[in-house]
Amino acid sequence: MHSIRFRLSVLYIVVVTLILAISGAYSQYQLSKELEQRFDQLRHGVVTRLQISLPSALWDLDEAKVNSIIEAEMLPVEVRGIRVFDSAVSLFAGKMRDEQGKIVTVKPQLKIDGLPYESNLYFRSNVERGNDDATQRALVGKAVVYFSREKIDATLTAELIRKLIEVVVVDCVLLFALILSLRLVFDPLARLRDALFDLARHDSDEVEELQEERRDEFGDVIRGFNSIQRKVKSVIERRRQAEEEARSAEEEARQATRKAESALEELKEAQESLLQSEKLASLGGLVAGVAHEINTPVGVTLTSASVLKQASEQIRAVMASGQIKKSEINAYIDTADESARLIMTNADRAAHLIQSFKQIAADQTSEIRRQFDLKQYIEEVITSLHPKIKHTHVTVHVLCEQRIEIDGYPGAFAQVITNLIINALTHAFPDEREGRINIHADLMTDWVEVRFEDDGVGIPQEFQARIFDPFFTTRRGQGGTGLGLNIVYNIITKQFGGTIHARSEVGKGTAFILRFPLTAPEGNSNSIGLPRV
Repeated sequence: MHSIRFRLSVLYIVVVTLILAISGAYSQYQLSKELEQRFDQLRHGVVTRLQISLPSALWDLDEAKVNSIIEAEMLPVEVRGIRVFDSAVSLFAGKMRDEQGKIVTVKPQLKIDGLPYESNLYFRSNVERGNDDATQRALVGKAVVYFSREKIDATLTAELIRKLIEVVVVDCVLLFALILSLRLVFDPLARLRDALFDLARHDSDEVEELQEERRDEFGDVIRGFNSIQRKVKSVIERRRQAEEEARSAEEEARQATRKAESALEELKEAQESLLQSEKLASLGGLVAGVAHEINTPVGVTLTSASVLKQASEQIRAVMASGQIKKSEINAYIDTADESARLIMTNADRAAHLIQSFKQIAADQTSEIRRQFDLKQYIEEVITSLHPKIKHTHVTVHVLCEQRIEIDGYPGAFAQVITNLIINALTHAFPDEREGRINIHADLMTDWVEVRFEDDGVGIPQEFQARIFDPFFTTRRGQGGTGLGLNIVYNIITKQFGGTIHARSEVGKGTAFILRFPLTAPEGNSNSIGLPRV
């Protein structure tokens, strides 16, 4: 892993190099454009002048004048050679530059390096016709001019090398400046880092405070670190004292409460197993009931252990005084027997309750896929909930005229119906309000629609968008976990591959519409209770 200093340096170099490269590329482009314009102007000027001056000399067959004109036009080094042909396309005259750059007469068989530009040469003569003068054009030959781009290429290459050297020099200078600047920042940070590592590896008493000689922002950080270190030392010292006091008190009560703690620990493990199986909502009532049942034997166990401890201290004091009586020994034995009997009886009762609870949780989390009759299964779930429903003034009716066979997970579907009924009993019918719950089931080709309707108090508009969110509840502190409808949502959408949505109006009731295929998708048996996404 590279340090921040290294990454900042690389980033700085990349940014500066990129900026200089863009600037250099633009300058190179402008220079190339300017050189090309000059080259075009030169080419156009040479060809134009030859078109003006050569035709008359060629018409007169004045070779000396032609050579003189050619030599004049070859003064720019970009012109590598000029050939002039007569009207019969025979070489009339020509000049070229040799390897030393001197202008020499060209021979027909010699090849001239460069880019050739050909131009026809026309001689214009005035012919008198009556009172009018007319101009006639006659083709007297052609001129081929060879231009070299070596000067342009050399200029561009030199400019490119200069730009590269400039980029390297600027990068080096700025990198050196950046390194010096980063030292001002990272050296104090390195000291602070080392001090933090020392504080983590050793006791706070062994770590010395940092010197506070700086008067800048890092000085403030160092002073803050020293203040935190002093506070940590104080907290650690208070914690040591509290640990010593707690250790002595804990040792006295450990033996008497070991069985009770073991029972409570098993209950916690069972509750944790329930959370891991992601069926907390459907088993919430069972958890509460078992916890309530366990409180009684655990309380009796703790009370008996306390009584036994008190009796032991009393008999020990009497024995130490040397005035112990047989009646006191018998009374202690009776107390010990009764306390031991109560402890064993209630510990066994708590263990039995916990074991039963763990078995029920395991049964509900062991999900098996099979085919089941929808109406019959809903009625079975309602029958299992009768102990809860009978204490209310709510009636539940199942309306399903067709026989609907579902290939899916009956345990998960039972959890859906259970959560919806418990949710309705809890929220839709408060204060022993009378009401009715209707569960409609209809077959729609390969899909099933289940409508769960109640005529309760309804859901306020501001809560309707959040009812499927995990941990959202209006009964926080009154036993509500906010997971019931979230688990319903995840079972229907993920395990059964369907959809669910709610309609509600305050004072008129709520309806949950569930739609899912007759055959549940494969590979979704572990999705129950996952948080809604």
